[in-house]
Amino acid sequence: MRMYDIIDKKKNGMELSTEEIKEMIRAYVEEEIPDYQMAAWLMAVYFQGMSNRELKDLTLAMAHSGEMIDLSPISGIKVDKHSTGGVGDKTTLAIAPIVAACGEKVAKMSGKGLGFTGGTIDKLESIPGFETGLDQKTFFENVNHIGLSVIGQTANITPADKKLYALRDVTATVDSIPLIAASVMSKKLAAGSDKILLDVTCGSGAFMKTLEDAVKLAEIMVAIGEQAGRETVALITNMDVPLGETIGNALEVEEIIDLLQGNAKEDLKEVCLALASNMLYLSKYESDKNITLEDCKKMAEEKIQDGSALNKLKEMVNSQHGQVDAIENTDKLPQAAYYYEMVSDSSGYVTGMNAEQCGIASMLLGAGREKKDSEIAYGAGIRLLKKTGDPLEVGDTMAILYSDSYETFQEAEKVLRIAYQIGGEAPQKDKLIYVRVSKAGVEYY
Repeated sequence: MRMYDIIDKKKNGMELSTEEIKEMIRAYVEEEIPDYQMAAWLMAVYFQGMSNRELKDLTLAMAHSGEMIDLSPISGIKVDKHSTGGVGDKTTLAIAPIVAACGEKVAKMSGKGLGFTGGTIDKLESIPGFETGLDQKTFFENVNHIGLSVIGQTANITPADKKLYALRDVTATVDSIPLIAASVMSKKLAAGSDKILLDVTCGSGAFMKTLEDAVKLAEIMVAIGEQAGRETVALITNMDVPLGETIGNALEVEEIIDLLQGNAKEDLKEVCLALASNMLYLSKYESDKNITLEDCKKMAEEKIQDGSALNKLKEMVNSQHGQVDAIENTDKLPQAAYYYEMVSDSSGYVTGMNAEQCGIASMLLGAGREKKDSEIAYGAGIRLLKKTGDPLEVGDTMAILYSDSYETFQEAEKVLRIAYQIGGEAPQKDKLIYVRVSKAGVEYY
């Protein structure tokens, strides 16, 4: 096999064989193929696409390039959830405890954030003492004992994806739908769960800016999961506006605690309940064919109302050496040294927001990483007091900015003001859940 021939075939829109794809990934991981040739192949895929069969082969080759986690020591059905990323996307922190409180098993490996999208691991590590680098034995024991554990991805998971993503990042091929699908699903297949729920975000704060592209990505990922023998469902959710009220690690943990205490912004609650109910449905349908999504939603709501979901979060924090008193008293979470109120200089309504700009503003305050080795300020971020649809008067506080460096406020405020669109009439309310994609097809809400 010559890499030149593989590039040439894909450049001309021809299908690669299973063996060609497997050998290409093996050779690239073992550094027998140089970056410049793989970059040429990535660009050919960007323009020519891949067939469903090619995509399945690529995803499996990437998944098998490193350790395949065997979750069989954990009893019962294991269900996982993955988000394609967004601003204020803190849903894992809520839905994993909710699902575990309902008796199901969540053994989740997550990543750190880069750029304007936040990482679940960063949020959890903002809880004093919380350890995300558990060994496999402890990870399994925690899931068996309390029903959930969320840890960082090991270095041995999908090394092919790590190398390919770094190359895509510098060759303008990050936004290729086939390559996004293979990247996401290779990690999910390697992580070993039986059932997979995908949260495909759509809008200004997501990779997929249009609903059409989000549906296309969701269909491809569901097909890959099903072909690999993992029941897979995707929800397409709104990421035109940051989810919930907060952006930033400790701020988002505090907001999730509020949700699990029964106090939450409606948008965050609606999305979390939709995701949790779909995870429960995937897991429970195996033994109860009469169960419905509505049944699962009621179950999730009950676990919030009776406090058992919050108790599951505390159990997970305790089992991973975090300070449970920081969950009981959020003043013990990291606090920024300074805060700044951004006030409105006009009246009317917030007619729209650019979620990506909000995320960039939060990153400038110290809540995100510009580079992989950037340090995060866990208490930094933004509390959005006004969002799309809210009325405004001159002098109203639109947002509160938090930072350990007062000098960051001016630039962050400039970016955040650009994110807000102000008009004279209240806008129509957008849906939060657009579409559900499963092996049965595409269902629009």
